[in-house]
Amino acid sequence: MKKILVLGGAHIDRRGMIETETVQGASNPGSWMEEAGGGGFNAARNLSRLGFEVRLIAPRGGDGNGATVAAAARDAGVEDTPFTFLDRSTPSYTAILERDGNLVIAIADMDLYKLFTPRRLKVRAVRDAIKTTDIILCDANLPEDTLSAIGMAARACEKRLAAIAISPAKVVRMKPALAEIDMLFMNEAEARALTGQNVTDVRQWPTLLREAGLGGGVITSGAKRVVAFDQNGTAVLTPPLIEDVKDVTGAGDAMASGYLSAIACGKPITEALRHGAAAAAITVQSPCATASELNADTLAAALALVPQAEMV
Repeated sequence: MKKILVLGGAHIDRRGMIETETVQGASNPGSWMEEAGGGGFNAARNLSRLGFEVRLIAPRGGDGNGATVAAAARDAGVEDTPFTFLDRSTPSYTAILERDGNLVIAIADMDLYKLFTPRRLKVRAVRDAIKTTDIILCDANLPEDTLSAIGMAARACEKRLAAIAISPAKVVRMKPALAEIDMLFMNEAEARALTGQNVTDVRQWPTLLREAGLGGGVITSGAKRVVAFDQNGTAVLTPPLIEDVKDVTGAGDAMASGYLSAIACGKPITEALRHGAAAAAITVQSPCATASELNADTLAAALALVPQAEMV
């Protein structure tokens, strides 16, 4: 069984959904949802459900929210080994969404991630985890110098390094480590933040990202075409149309999970794209950021609905 070490975000996600047309400055009827989330954490749970041995290392507060995150990790079969700060609060992200899913406003209480410093990577248990894993996955919730240190550690230990961009504001933290990252999962807004450029066709992103120093990655554009590239070439896929979309939260993390699961098993980027699209399709039909229904069997069934990717 392949081992994957996840270093990144594991926090509480809160989403308020407005049920009518939004009225600014007034009380709006709606519903509320709270669950454990975070880019790295979502991917960790997905990969565990797909049959990988996953270990998570992330900062955690000594509060009830920390216990909620721990329980979610346990339920998904993830080995949860956090840095726990008993006098701090577990990070959280609170978003208010319009009924069409567009973000109105959000509050990110993420200061605890600043305490995941490069020094933490020198802890013996972390060093051992890096040495014994097959793949490292990190996300841009971590500080820039820590991401750089993870890149150097991965290179020193000859481990493949994957990363999740998280947001346009956070992905720029990865710029100093781009040369060490084998796969970076991002959307077009995050690609623009990294390169400072825009394109008219998603297939143009690999050239610009390679020029920025990145060796491989996946760029999504919502329900439109998704492109992947590595040192050997570029692949493009048009995802299947999903009519019963419940929530797109976690779709990008699911894409990363499915793609990474295929790469870990030695599949080419064309097949990895299909696996990513299948995992994302399962996830958006769930009301949660990760789908408890996701497993190797449901992924195989979803693959039957995903078209072939093309090399370009």
